[in-house]
Amino acid sequence: MRIDIMTLFPDTVGAVLHESIIGRAAKKGIVEINCHQIRDYTLNKQKQVDDYPYGGGYGCVMMAQPLKSCLEHIMLTVQGLRSRVIYMSPQGQPYTQETAKRLKRDYDHLVLVCGHYEGVDERFIEQCVDEEISLGDFVLTGGEIAAMAVADSVCRLVPGVLADEECYTGESHWDGLLEYPQYTRPEIWEGRRVPEVLIKGDHSRVARWRRKMQLKRTREKRPDMFARLELKDKEDRKLMEEIEKEASRRQLTEPLSYGKASLEDIPRIMEIVDYARQTLREHGVDQWQGDYPSEKQLRQDAEGGELYVVRHGFEIAAFFFLTDKPEPSYEDITDGKWTPDVPYCVLHRSAVAREYRGSAVAEYMLRCVEDITRQLGGRAVRVDTHKKNKSMQNLLRNNGFRYRGNVLANEYGHDPARQAFEKILKK
Repeated sequence: MRIDIMTLFPDTVGAVLHESIIGRAAKKGIVEINCHQIRDYTLNKQKQVDDYPYGGGYGCVMMAQPLKSCLEHIMLTVQGLRSRVIYMSPQGQPYTQETAKRLKRDYDHLVLVCGHYEGVDERFIEQCVDEEISLGDFVLTGGEIAAMAVADSVCRLVPGVLADEECYTGESHWDGLLEYPQYTRPEIWEGRRVPEVLIKGDHSRVARWRRKMQLKRTREKRPDMFARLELKDKEDRKLMEEIEKEASRRQLTEPLSYGKASLEDIPRIMEIVDYARQTLREHGVDQWQGDYPSEKQLRQDAEGGELYVVRHGFEIAAFFFLTDKPEPSYEDITDGKWTPDVPYCVLHRSAVAREYRGSAVAEYMLRCVEDITRQLGGRAVRVDTHKKNKSMQNLLRNNGFRYRGNVLANEYGHDPARQAFEKILKK
């Protein structure tokens, strides 16, 4: 790809485009970028390139002659290339990623004309320009910034400029979607964590999460782009169903926090228990279907300092019981085993309020469990759940817990079979 830029500021434009990734590609000969001083082609001794407009008005207009002479010189040096002359103009068609792809695909040579002052003589446009391009519905003092943007966006599509094709095919606008969020080290910055799915190393889950984030971000940030999408892929439609369902839930507009529960919190906690019991029953899960956990049990948990609540602002959004005392029923694990010789805490009796389901409160709750476990000197978290409680199992697996085997719970009169999970914490 060869790009020639006609400008009144060739040194400035050249300095920018011959740096970083595009500059390295130019040095390797993958792309060629030339900047031409329009003043060098004027027939005026004073190097004048502009004059007052016919009919009057403010400012001056660039003359056709220097522009055409500069263009003719450029075209004399081009042999056998598919060329396109483009005038950077606020009256042009809006520039998009699709335009960049078209220019890279259909042409080997681009001439980018940078106007200035009040524009250029219309006759030059009529005679010499193939198309006009605009960066958007605004006006710049010259076409240089627009030309650099076009040159950069087209050159980076040329094979060899970037390390791999995926460097641009996964970015914003490539397939009509915005790019997914990106994170780097450290894992925790000012209290904000990198999403767990990106840390676990499951590439299929990472790819699914990223696609979902692309759809969600486009829907939220660029509804105009989203309206033009045709979701033909079955998985995309499934992801959109998840996004729509999540959007209908309570949005987190205030900070989440956690702390030990007080006896005054018990009525709200019992509301959450009643909803969890109903949901489990509706899904055919024989768990919490008796008087467990009872109000008496939860009061004892609170008095013992082992019952915690997660708050959204001042409202209780979830609760959980966490203890560093050994769980006797875990000693008789079958079909697997725990990690040996590891101090651990046990998570029991946890649930999220109806209005906070699917709003990341559950994930935050597990982060709180990990923080408290570390504070208590533990290096692992252990928990059990009913074999039919798929939502809890998925939550645990998605947050780094591993299935360890089977245990029996002390929920008398109901199915005692439970699946056991464990997470080893990073130091």
